[in-house]
Amino acid sequence: MVCRSDTWSFQGHPVHTVQAGPPSGAAEASGPAVLLVHGFGASTDHWRFNIPVLAERHEVHAIDLLGFGRSAKPQGLAYGGALWRDQLIAYVQERIGRPTVLVGNSLGGFASLAAGAALGETAAGVVLLNAAGPFSDELQQPVGWAAAARRNLIRGLLRNPLLQRLLFENLRRPASVRRTLNQVYIDRRNVDDELVEAILRPSRDPGAFGVFRTVFDIPRGEPLDGLLSGLASPLLLLWGIRDPWIDAERRRSRFQRHAPAATTEVVLEAGHCPHDEVPDQVNGALLEWLAGLPQPSIAASA
Repeated sequence: MVCRSDTWSFQGHPVHTVQAGPPSGAAEASGPAVLLVHGFGASTDHWRFNIPVLAERHEVHAIDLLGFGRSAKPQGLAYGGALWRDQLIAYVQERIGRPTVLVGNSLGGFASLAAGAALGETAAGVVLLNAAGPFSDELQQPVGWAAAARRNLIRGLLRNPLLQRLLFENLRRPASVRRTLNQVYIDRRNVDDELVEAILRPSRDPGAFGVFRTVFDIPRGEPLDGLLSGLASPLLLLWGIRDPWIDAERRRSRFQRHAPAATTEVVLEAGHCPHDEVPDQVNGALLEWLAGLPQPSIAASA
């Protein structure tokens, strides 16, 4: 396997990327390229157990979304689904240039689905690992005045600059990071010093606090059911079914109602980040699914 890091520019901002593939250079003969997209607070490092295995058969790319990892964290950007969707679209078009499977965890799953729907035939497939994002009925769900008042109070508090700074400083303590990871990993053997440092490192970058503050105002983006209805490519849903951050069983049933016909599901005994918690199972399921995809057409590759 040949693996290298690189810097790509999007909207004038440096973006950290990783590329890997078979040493023979024959990745084009191994089906579509694969683009890995991390979740909130993570980075390309979160694919540490996946890139080496996937790159034995495929051309693999991983990217740090703007505001995360080793990518730029400029002030004034409208951080949210639209920005990250456009970043992924541009990367596929400018740097990969051929049919690509987008693989995303959590927030990265939402961005991958949005990009996959927009890319049309250039998206050879989309893989979602416990994807974030709302469905239409969740956005339209009425609430009583008491619930609305409580929600507005919480939002007001979370927009307080002093409280935001206190939260930021607390969340980027090593003990806090490890405690959070221990909550979302069912099998905690991979909650190691390497993972904790990979999450802490970007929080020390200039601009990290500015990005963190925008989290409380990130737009929700297009509902998941709308994105799923516009997806023309095959879909693989990989569920860490014991995810403590979401009601995974309930969320899974929502995806089943709206997912296109060409959808495959794999359910794993894992938490919010199955690709890092049970990487052997995720890699096996992903490689098997990739092997069954149609070969890209010459027109789609052009």
